[in-house]
Amino acid sequence: MFTKAITRRPSEEMVDGITTADLGKPDFALALKQHDAYCQTLSDLGLDVTILDAEPGYPDCCFVEDTAIVCEHIAVIAPLGAPSRQGEQETIEPVLAKFKPIDHVAAPALFEGGDVLQVEKTFYVGLSARTNQAGADALGAAVAPHGYDYKVMDCGPSLHFKTDVNYIGNNTLLVSPFFAEAADLDGFERIVVEDDEAYARNCLFINGTVIVPDGFPKTLAKVEALGQPVVVLDMSEFRKLDGGLTCLSLRF
Repeated sequence: MFTKAITRRPSEEMVDGITTADLGKPDFALALKQHDAYCQTLSDLGLDVTILDAEPGYPDCCFVEDTAIVCEHIAVIAPLGAPSRQGEQETIEPVLAKFKPIDHVAAPALFEGGDVLQVEKTFYVGLSARTNQAGADALGAAVAPHGYDYKVMDCGPSLHFKTDVNYIGNNTLLVSPFFAEAADLDGFERIVVEDDEAYARNCLFINGTVIVPDGFPKTLAKVEALGQPVVVLDMSEFRKLDGGLTCLSLRF
């Protein structure tokens, strides 16, 4: 059960954030409203939400998930793989230090939280343009003393591992076709989300409820068929920056 979350308000500079999407620039005012709804949903689901101010000079600062990995015993601060984002983690660390012991991974070992999926005592780490083998191994070494294992996987063509693979409870993953037969995910039930609804692979599982991005009816129907409570949120402005539901918070 999650009890806390850390989020950061979007910056007006988000209109210049990193993106591979061809969806135009975000509407900042609408992004603020969507972020408010996101934070309220986390609160409604029982989390004590810390909302940090936007960080000047960092257009992608609202995507706090990338800055650290947080589990029951420890928070591991990420070195961040995108050069323009390096430094965001420095203001996250003192906030996390109020709740968890802190460890660090230092460059040239690189990882971002968007490439790391925790399911119970295992961390699945995807190798990407933002996360390298040294970063995966360093993260694994940091969490191993606390009883955690890790598996390293190829991200394929996607930005982050959690662009393509997300846990939604009941031993079930939402996956892209690339991961439909991945041996390292054997033992999970897998729901394949095709490329026409690729953004909806990034759902967020919070205390028995699945948060699903608005506008993806086929994925929504598959998630609803599992019988768990579902909340639908409009994430249109964050989608323009390749940002999904998991990206906007650190949960622990």
